[in-house]
Amino acid sequence: MLPINDTCNHSCFLILFLHTIDPMKKITISSDLTIYDSIDELPEVARGLMQRSSEARENSYSPYSQFKVGAALLLDNDQVVIGSNQENASYPAGLCAERTAIFYAGARYPEAKMLMLAISVRSLKYTVDRPTAPCGSCRQAIAEYEVKQEEPIEIYFMGETGKVMKADSISALLPLIFDKSYL
Repeated sequence: MLPINDTCNHSCFLILFLHTIDPMKKITISSDLTIYDSIDELPEVARGLMQRSSEARENSYSPYSQFKVGAALLLDNDQVVIGSNQENASYPAGLCAERTAIFYAGARYPEAKMLMLAISVRSLKYTVDRPTAPCGSCRQAIAEYEVKQEEPIEIYFMGETGKVMKADSISALLPLIFDKSYL
């Protein structure tokens, strides 16, 4: 062990810290997702929400990516909030469909819990025939609201056609979330 004295700098601390860490350990993180062969197999509420997300994606403003995304969010007060991606020539200024819906729900219905989120995508360049999960920023936003409400949000996502995936919680898509407990 290295001695600590008044002249020890940050490098000394780092060396001390590294000497106290256990030997490397490997962990495995797994996720459970449910796969439905088509929208027709979804439970009725989820199917209706997915249809709303498909309608919402047609309101997408996506002249740059040509990739339309729609989201529909069911709240515990029976309200459904929709969102679509809104692009901007200054790319960071745009906003994804999922966050559009989530942030609107948080602003309009701050006391309501978010129960279920449906996401659908469509490209104007090709047929999207596989489920398309939320981007990292959207996963983080969903995590924030799950932590806030202390209840999971079911997430259904699909392409324009084909299979639908369901995550029971954002933790299946973002297992090592960063939340307020780190601040």
